[in-house]
Amino acid sequence: MDVRTTSLDGMFLLSRPMHTDARGSYEVIWNRGELAAAGIDVDFLQDNLIKTRRGTLRGLYFQSRQPQGKLLTVLQGEVYEAAVDLRPDSPTFGRAEGFVLRADESTSLWLPPGFAHGFLSLSEYVVYLYKVTAPWDPEHAHVMAWNDPHAAIAWPLERGGTPVLSERDQAGLAWAEVRQLLG
Repeated sequence: MDVRTTSLDGMFLLSRPMHTDARGSYEVIWNRGELAAAGIDVDFLQDNLIKTRRGTLRGLYFQSRQPQGKLLTVLQGEVYEAAVDLRPDSPTFGRAEGFVLRADESTSLWLPPGFAHGFLSLSEYVVYLYKVTAPWDPEHAHVMAWNDPHAAIAWPLERGGTPVLSERDQAGLAWAEVRQLLG
């Protein structure tokens, strides 16, 4: 596994080797020992699977209590994944970064606990797997506005259009509200 740092403290892009032959391909999505050797020594509690269509934007999700570390992997299609560092003690607090993740590139993204994240589906159909390190806490689960000017995420929207959003995602919190939740 190849581990690449990003501009946000503690967030890594992980590239996996893929083995192919006449039958197809084989790859290891995650291996506890390899992640620990890379400095990601966590216990995952749950796997989540999302299936969605082009133009759908989900997020930016975070929990103000029991923040979740997440290992994000596209199994089919491609997405634009964006993350915002919400850890007040972090040197990259409040900064955002985005990446295109493609299933055929065998790449995952590690987000340590304390990040908001969201993604925009770029292909006709997306299957997205993410592992989490803490349980979902509905009372403390929040959405930061996907288009908040502080984060200034350059979402690659088709023709400058508006993404498909849930009602919850449309009502995302502004940066000032997010900061209040974080204390």
